[in-house]
Parts: sequence; structure tokens; C-alpha cells
Amino acid sequence: MVFKRRDRRSFWRIAWEFIYPRGGWQRAFYYMRHRVRRLPDSPEKIARGIFAGVFAAFTPFYGIHFVIAGVLAKIMNGNFWAALAGTFIGNPLTYLPIGVISLKVGHFMMGTRFDEDLDKSLVAQFSGAAEDLLRNFLALFTDVDANWSNLIEFYDRVFLPYLVGGVAPGVIAGLIAYYLSVPVIAAYQKHRRARLRKKLAERRAEKAARQAAEANAAKTAAMKGANNV
Repeated sequence: MVFKRRDRRSFWRIAWEFIYPRGGWQRAFYYMRHRVRRLPDSPEKIARGIFAGVFAAFTPFYGIHFVIAGVLAKIMNGNFWAALAGTFIGNPLTYLPIGVISLKVGHFMMGTRFDEDLDKSLVAQFSGAAEDLLRNFLALFTDVDANWSNLIEFYDRVFLPYLVGGVAPGVIAGLIAYYLSVPVIAAYQKHRRARLRKKLAERRAEKAARQAAEANAAKTAAMKGANNV
């Protein structure tokens, strides 16, 4: 294959680069920002895609944020690739604060109590729910007993409050990203169009000068030939 990687990455290397990209998160952020600004769409459509991606990052559906962002972008008539880039706000460095904010808002809206120690056990809560899912799946084919205790606790303490509480912060963060993105993308596209027009004008001038020089050379050669005759 033409675009196949020469250095095949192991599973653990892929997992580590997901947590900490090669070159660091700052470089990855600037790369994604550069890619978003170069998308061939209107600033408003790109910004709607970014809104969809940022909002999706505030949902508890880890692992399918890309899917949620893509669906939302389709509904909102936003740019699909900008939506995928917008989910970048949710990363291993921000998942914990996003989760804690969403949980606090969710418990407040539902009238339940937020456990102050829950922010320290979010990983354990997700791990316990995953273990129950795996155990219950194996129970369909083996003699392993199904166990729903971790899933029930996860749903009551984490998933439902997270789902409810992530809406408001997600909308607020998405709107901030939208209104910051539109003028930045518009200015970048305007500057890029001006730069492309300048390059095109320079190339046309160079081509015209080259054609004029060739015409003069041909005229001079013709005059020399006539004089020799």
C-alpha cells in the first residue's frame, strides 16, 4: 500500500499515544487547529461541527464520542471533520474535570447527593461497569453467574447524573467554542484567499514576462535572419 506506515506500531504504543500523543498535547492541539481552519466550508458550518464535537465530549458515552459528534453535526448541518476535531477537548487530561462538573450539575438537577469521593473513583466506577458487562456476556455461554451490582451502582451514581448534568456544561462549552471559532476561521480563510490570489497574480505576471521574453527573442532571431539574407 502506498500510504502504509513503515514503522508498524504495537497495540501498547497506540494506546500510549492516545493518552499522550507523540510531540505532546500542545503540538497535537495546534495540528488539529490548523487542520480545522483549512477545511473547505463556511466558518459557520465548521463552527457548528466544532460545537457538536465539544458537546459530545461532555456525554458519558466514552468510546463513541466520534459517532455522537458525527450524528449531531449531520443534524445541525455542521462540518463532519470539524465535529471529530471538536471531540479533542475531551482527552485524558480533561476527562476528570469534565466528569466531575457534569456529575455535580447532574446530581444538583436530580436532587441527589454528590459523593465528594466519587471524583477519585470514576475510573473504578467505569472499570466495575465494564467488568459486569464482560461477566454477564460470558454468563451467556458459560456457567459464570451474572452480576448486575456494579452496573446498577454505576447507572445510579455516575451514568444518569453524568448524562443529565453534561447537557448544560456541554451546551455552554459548545457555544463558547462556536462563537470563538467563527471569527478566527473567517479571518484565516480571508487571509488565505488573499495569499492565494497574490500567488496566482505573481505566477501570471511571471508567465506573462516569460512569454514576452520568448516573443522578443523570437522577433530578434527573425530580424537577424532577415538581415543575413
